[in-house]
Amino acid sequence: MRAVSALAPRLDQRRASVSVAGVSTTLRIASANVNGIRACVRRGFDAWLARREPDVVAVQEVRCPHDELPAEAWPEHRLTYHPGLLAGRNGVGVLTRWAPSAVRMGFGSRAFDHEGRYLEVDLEPPSGPALRVGSLYVPKGASWEGPDADPAKHRRKLRFLASFGSYLTRARREAVRQGREFLVMGDFNIAHTELDLTNWRANQRNSGFLPDERAWFDRMLTPRTLVDVVRRLHPGRPGPNSWWTWRGQAFAKDTGWRIDYHLATPGLAAAAITGGTDREESYEQRMSDHSPVVVDYAV
Repeated sequence: MRAVSALAPRLDQRRASVSVAGVSTTLRIASANVNGIRACVRRGFDAWLARREPDVVAVQEVRCPHDELPAEAWPEHRLTYHPGLLAGRNGVGVLTRWAPSAVRMGFGSRAFDHEGRYLEVDLEPPSGPALRVGSLYVPKGASWEGPDADPAKHRRKLRFLASFGSYLTRARREAVRQGREFLVMGDFNIAHTELDLTNWRANQRNSGFLPDERAWFDRMLTPRTLVDVVRRLHPGRPGPNSWWTWRGQAFAKDTGWRIDYHLATPGLAAAAITGGTDREESYEQRMSDHSPVVVDYAV
């Protein structure tokens, strides 16, 4: 049962490290819904990148044409980007320190691939296992009953989840056959359990915490397939939340949702040393309505 609690402790932002012969063997990997990359950069995304020094960042809701990307904000990274065809909406990408060896845009869906909701890259880090990394932005959906109900929008989200879930199983299996660890990150627009949002009782009929959405998550996660990395690091504890409305005192009181995830194959999940949400110190310092989810992996 989720009770309203004191503010969750912020993630220790020092890089956890494991050294072999004096060489760091830690990968820092993050996921961030930037809610518009240009606005996010104006609010300090470039400073966050410089301070936290992630090796890989999956970004969602980039919402920017290729020729207007503020590339000067990530001088140490290269962006692989799928903008989609919906001007001013969606857009996913992966910032990496190394050039990907392969790129896949979309997941083979005629209905959804043009929307810019999924991108996948293969990476060969200097140390550790080869990786397949996905950046995902799940449709928001809607409730099926009540004053704000939109059953068609809810059914569309379920169709997306069904189609992507089938792809996710195939992609994970293919990555494993190739000797790669698989990691999909992003804004799933679902709080999986009662631990993953503050006011779970009041949201049982709201999109993002509906039984069929949560059941999809149940099917995706098993100890032998995909593991919720941050939950593994924080078992049985509320949060850490990753999204808060801009309105009112939600951020100050940590009244939010955990809807941004790292889902990893068991080997990579077991390598996670530390991780959680880079929750800003104050409302005024927020880069987005989401905060980055950052995990250090010992590789």
